[in-house]
Amino acid sequence: MTSAQPTDSQTSHSAPLSVAWTRGVAVGSLLGLIVLGLAWELWLAPLRPGGSWLVLKVLPLCIPLAGLLKHRMYTYRWLSLLVWLYFTEGVVRAWGDAPPGNWLAGVQIALCLALFAACAAHVRLRLAHGRVQAAAATPTEK
Repeated sequence: MTSAQPTDSQTSHSAPLSVAWTRGVAVGSLLGLIVLGLAWELWLAPLRPGGSWLVLKVLPLCIPLAGLLKHRMYTYRWLSLLVWLYFTEGVVRAWGDAPPGNWLAGVQIALCLALFAACAAHVRLRLAHGRVQAAAATPTEK
C-alpha cells in the first residue's frame, strides 16, 4: 500500500533547481566545517603541539550529514540552530587567538553563515514548493 503523502526524498527529487542548489551549499559548507575542524585542531593551529582533544568538536557535525544526504527537512531545521554554537566558537577564537588561529576562525565563521543561510533557504523553498504541489493536487470546485 502506498501513501498519498510524498516522503521527504520524493518531494526533494521533484523540487526546483534552487532547492538542489541550497542542498549542495549546505552539504558543502558542512563538509567544509568538518575538514576545517580536523585540520585546525590536528595540524594547522592546534592548542597543543601534536594536536588537541578539541578535535572531537567535529563529531556532532558528522551526525547531520546523513540527514542532509537523505533530504530530511527536520535535519535542516535543527542544524540551522546547532551551527550557531560553531559560529560562536569562531567569533571567540577570531578575537582571542593569534594567527593563524584567528584566520581559521574567520573561515569557520564564513562557513557557519553559509550553512545557516543554505539551511534556512532550503527549508523555506521546500515548504513553498510543497504548498504549490498541494494546491496543484487538490481539485478545484466550481
